[in-house]
Amino acid sequence: MTQDLPPSAAKVASAAESLGLAIAIRVMTKTTRTAEEAASACGTSVGQIVKSLIFEGKDSGRPLLLLVSGKNRVDEKAVAARLGEKLVRPDAQRVREITGFVIGGIPPLGHAMTLAAYIDPDLLTYDEVWAAAGTPNAVFPVDPNKLKSAIGAEMLPMSA
Repeated sequence: MTQDLPPSAAKVASAAESLGLAIAIRVMTKTTRTAEEAASACGTSVGQIVKSLIFEGKDSGRPLLLLVSGKNRVDEKAVAARLGEKLVRPDAQRVREITGFVIGGIPPLGHAMTLAAYIDPDLLTYDEVWAAAGTPNAVFPVDPNKLKSAIGAEMLPMSA
């Protein structure tokens, strides 16, 4: 099955399998680059779309993965206060170095570097959420609680 997937999506499938997370990646005919586009392509609500956002700790340089509901915006000051360090948004090249993926297709797992992962509690209110699978048009549905467990994400409110 993974041989039919683009290389980046196959990498996500392998990473999920190694974590014991059963997923079925779907390559869509329409782009899923934004939460709104993904919701339209998947036939679901924007709230059920997982935005995988990369930040770094300003002082530590520690890469951070924030899994945010598509309906929410990250309150960077509030998250920084909760984590005890200011956040910086890396540029597209640095995001690719950290994750191994391009912006618009960043999955919640299978990254090039080990990331501290945090999940928006709003995602856990759904039975199923949709996440990017390594390309701007590949996605997969997943139980958010199983995703949280598989990647060891901590619950963290993302808004003030």
